[in-house]
Amino acid sequence: MYEKTFPNKRFKHTLEFLQKHISTSEIIFDLGVPNPFSKIMIENGYTVKNTTGEDIDNNQTALQNESYTVFTAFEIFEHLLNPYTVLENVKCDKLLISIPLRLWFSSAYRSKTDMWDRHYHEFEDWQLDWLLEKTGWKIIDREKFTHPVKKIGFRPLLRFFTPRYYIVYAVKEKRE
Repeated sequence: MYEKTFPNKRFKHTLEFLQKHISTSEIIFDLGVPNPFSKIMIENGYTVKNTTGEDIDNNQTALQNESYTVFTAFEIFEHLLNPYTVLENVKCDKLLISIPLRLWFSSAYRSKTDMWDRHYHEFEDWQLDWLLEKTGWKIIDREKFTHPVKKIGFRPLLRFFTPRYYIVYAVKEKRE
């Protein structure tokens, strides 16, 4: 996954945001298979459970059957066709989600060799906010941050000051 580049800045920012809001006593259900960031969370004292590679668009059984107090999805929602249904099936009261933001100077990512490594959604911040609101979540904190690349060119220059990632912490609103 990260053969040539490791997203140190993104992982550092995400870990700091997680530590700001979530205690290590919580049980995290991290959407997606075990990955380098799952390992970082575990190394920092968190208990982390992951999905096992099932198609979450069609099967939310793991969301309903696992025991967890926090739901996380770091750079996963853009790959889903149906994030609304996923959010409807989250059974805890806290979540952290991060997404790569839609960039006006870059088209949606699509791997030609891996059908799972494609972005169906290229969100703007308001779209994720609306999705969370529609599924009963209240955003408590949000941040945008850049992720510069070490390349020369017009688009790499824009990446120095254009926010690339959006991360939110939200709690489930009590429905009456």
